[in-house]
Amino acid sequence: MNSKTEQLPVYSLHNFSSDERKSQQFQVEVFDAKRHFSVKYPHRHDFFEVLYLMKGSGFHVIDGNKYEIRPPCVFFMSPGQAHKIEFSKDVGGYIFIFTADFYLANRSNQNSLIEFPFFYNLKQDNPPLQLERKEDMHFLEELFRRSISELRTNDTNQLDMLRSLLDLILTTCTSRYKTIENLETTGKGYLLVKRFYHLVEENTHNNLSLKEYAARLAVTPNHLTQTVKLYTGKTSGQIIKAKQVLEIKRLLVHTNLSVAEIAHQLHFDDQSYFTKFFKREAGFSPLQYRAETAR
Repeated sequence: MNSKTEQLPVYSLHNFSSDERKSQQFQVEVFDAKRHFSVKYPHRHDFFEVLYLMKGSGFHVIDGNKYEIRPPCVFFMSPGQAHKIEFSKDVGGYIFIFTADFYLANRSNQNSLIEFPFFYNLKQDNPPLQLERKEDMHFLEELFRRSISELRTNDTNQLDMLRSLLDLILTTCTSRYKTIENLETTGKGYLLVKRFYHLVEENTHNNLSLKEYAARLAVTPNHLTQTVKLYTGKTSGQIIKAKQVLEIKRLLVHTNLSVAEIAHQLHFDDQSYFTKFFKREAGFSPLQYRAETAR
């Protein structure tokens, strides 16, 4: 289950859906030890995930951060994140996976998903939501159960109902989520930073410059850097570098790609510069880091 592959697998939603639902942009179902698909761990998705665990134990590793499974809890995943999960045979709960297109259909506000504190977290940390109130546990369980039940209907409003139920799940979790960011989480500046993080996540392999990111966000590089610094204490350049280093670490740990192949995949034209860049930022050469993590 933990063997390396030549590439870190990226799975689309249809890999986790039954044959009759391959064309759908979402899936909601019971999560237990019987839920099995032909996927390799660790891997990453190109969709969003909400995993509500009501019983069981184990660990969930997301981008190198290891979290203990302590039900009742809710885990959140954004597209691009690498993860692996190890759980006991008695694990039980629900999972809702969906694409941005599904959630944003018929919405005028395209920033909606970025606004949730657990998607594209500014601290690159994905702690689960630990539920403390029985009312919240029962309410979330009912929302997932109702979503699964809605799948069995042929109502013309089925998709709207499912989007509404998903929105209630996300909104309920947001109201109980204790963010570690310690930041003002509203306003244009905050949303600009979240959009920036979103773009960095999507374009890690493209090695874009700060100027290119600023252009895509329709702001000047200076304004972007000042805003990011205000909200995170880091410059936009530091954020870009940190994401590049994280991606290099992912590929070094989870694949057998050579250093040259990783440099090429991440659009570094000069392998020597790539090695110097990683050593400066991570404190190890790529091969040293791979050897250290293999112990």
